[in-house]
Amino acid sequence: MGIAALTTYLIAITLLTITPGVDTMLVIRNTARGGWRDGAVSSLGICSALFLHATISAVGISVILLQAAWAFSLLKMAGAGYLIWLGLSSWRKVLKQERFEIANESPSGGAFLVQRSLREGFLSNILNPKTAIFYMAFLPQFINPAQSALLQSLFLAGLHFVIAMIWQCLLALMVKQLKRWLQRPRVSQVFDGVTGTVMIALGLRVATEG
Repeated sequence: MGIAALTTYLIAITLLTITPGVDTMLVIRNTARGGWRDGAVSSLGICSALFLHATISAVGISVILLQAAWAFSLLKMAGAGYLIWLGLSSWRKVLKQERFEIANESPSGGAFLVQRSLREGFLSNILNPKTAIFYMAFLPQFINPAQSALLQSLFLAGLHFVIAMIWQCLLALMVKQLKRWLQRPRVSQVFDGVTGTVMIALGLRVATEG
């Protein structure tokens, strides 16, 4: 890949990463729930899914998904359902008038579970049809047919991984710095209500998009 093509890719992938969306909302939500570590591990789960998207794109399964309407519809509905479930979870806290606690960075922080954060991040990204479509349509433009498509796709996903991890960890750090304000009972309820509503709206949008 030439310098010009690599620069184009890095600019495009950086803009995609910093544009607010499902991943952004999940990192913010989980940081508010369990502290910076929760947000960072959620980001790790999100970014790990990029390699699976890259592999799918490289081996041509993406073509099958695009040609088989039922398969793509199934992926889309699964992603939409997961987003709506996350949104309803946030609203359940609002209705119960629960106040989220941002955990301390000590090992005793009870709100942080590594497996849960990784799972939520990974599922959020792998079930996001927009990420799948982006990798299907975008990565092939930077693949040299004379070389291994899989290795090139994984390399490009690796660059995306680094950029996304840096951005999302910085985002989690910003949320952590605002923890005193976020933990006010009224603010926390509004925050959960807003993030829950956004996630539900994103899920409904994914489900109804053609």
